[in-house]
Amino acid sequence: MIGISKQFPGVKALDSVSLRVRPGTVHALMGENGAGKSTLMKCLFGMYRPDAGTITLAGEQVAFQSSRDALDSGIAMIHQELQPVPYRSVMENVWLGRYPVRGFGPFKLVDHKKMLEDTRALFEELRMDIDPTTWVVNLSVSKLQSMEIAKAVSQRAKIIIMDEPTSSLTEHEVEHLFDIINRLRREGVAVIYISHKMEEILRISDEVTIMRDGRGVGTYPSSELTTALIIQRMVGRDMTQRFPPRENEPGEVVMRVEGLTSAEPRSFKDVSFDLRKGEILGVSGLVGAQRTELMEALFGLRPIAKGRVSLGGKETQIKSPIKAIARGMALLTEERRATGIFPMLNVSDNTLSASWRKYRRVTGLLDRRRAEKDVERLVEALRVKTPSTRAFIQDLSGGNQQKVIVARWLLTSPDILILDEPTRGVDVGAKYEIYSIIADLAKRGRSIVMISSELPEVLGMSDRIMVMCEGRVTGILPGKSATQEEIMALSTQFMSATLA
Repeated sequence: MIGISKQFPGVKALDSVSLRVRPGTVHALMGENGAGKSTLMKCLFGMYRPDAGTITLAGEQVAFQSSRDALDSGIAMIHQELQPVPYRSVMENVWLGRYPVRGFGPFKLVDHKKMLEDTRALFEELRMDIDPTTWVVNLSVSKLQSMEIAKAVSQRAKIIIMDEPTSSLTEHEVEHLFDIINRLRREGVAVIYISHKMEEILRISDEVTIMRDGRGVGTYPSSELTTALIIQRMVGRDMTQRFPPRENEPGEVVMRVEGLTSAEPRSFKDVSFDLRKGEILGVSGLVGAQRTELMEALFGLRPIAKGRVSLGGKETQIKSPIKAIARGMALLTEERRATGIFPMLNVSDNTLSASWRKYRRVTGLLDRRRAEKDVERLVEALRVKTPSTRAFIQDLSGGNQQKVIVARWLLTSPDILILDEPTRGVDVGAKYEIYSIIADLAKRGRSIVMISSELPEVLGMSDRIMVMCEGRVTGILPGKSATQEEIMALSTQFMSATLA
């Protein structure tokens, strides 16, 4: 890709960017949110047409008019925001647009038997434990990610683009993915790997291209890079600290949960913990630990069979998110695209969506000027990269969408803020900004519950760490002295017992 440029209304997403990828290598693409990584890949995959520049594949210049053209030319892409067909089976999603058929002439039917056999053979080859007949709507996020990886491999592509492929995977699943990538590399496949996780990049890639503000900074052999060098070239400045200093002092108990059990089968059961004023309570555990389900139940999104929840010393029942918000709670959900953003609304309306009552005048009309002023203040504070607050949120990068959702809940001035994977798909610079906001909120007496699958994040930000396994709390550790080994031991406590 030589001199690729792409402009959208109000923003130049790519400014003469070049990228050279060799067969049989893993080429990492890095940069802050909004640097243009995904836009560049969408130009390669035929989703966007570049305004300028050329694309050459295997020595021949190409100009893809659609993703179908790219697929037919041997390019596959695993998108950062997964968009499967939810109410169809796994095997139908894997072979979407390529269904095996049987019959003669114009009388052809989908050969479901062959599709099932081919899917089982593919999953066996990739050592993936997914039932091909399961409806996709019933899969966890990590299973969805695995399915998309299998789909890309099934296309036997020469180039596979992986945009944040490990954002929802456990450590074991990441190791499995790396095994697949290494096998593809040995077979001569080129993998373009986009990730914000430095350790992964340095471990799996051969070369790294770094982008900043829609331009290419440079391409470097991975062996010559360090985490500090990557960060400096990504953000254009040194970052000496990964986590901000914290000055919060946890006080009295503001929420107490006793024996909480879900009304849904095979979910959380007999969960007890407390949350203190000005505390950051980290929640750790592997995929399937029911962390998200527990927090959604506390926010009134899921039914509770038994147990008690007390806020400020008084027992309360929260049966809807509206009641949760009224009681000073806020929830940033894990899946920003599915349950976070309103894609067809602009940045301003997405930010204000939980706070309209706050801006109602005596007359009943909205004080739009005051509302917009607060939105602009938060957008500036969180360094949201957007042409204006009137831009559609769906046109922003994933990390900037996440910042807007954080801004939405900050605007409600919550006493208890539940954050489910708050930095998922967010670059290192933006992560630090979000960490700083969390630390500042805790310092000002707000209580934070932070679910995270990144152990360094949990250890670096938490006053205490609650660990869950298969729907139960297996331990609560002090944040200052806890280790990754202790957390992993508690995360697999019941699994280990089952295996034993």
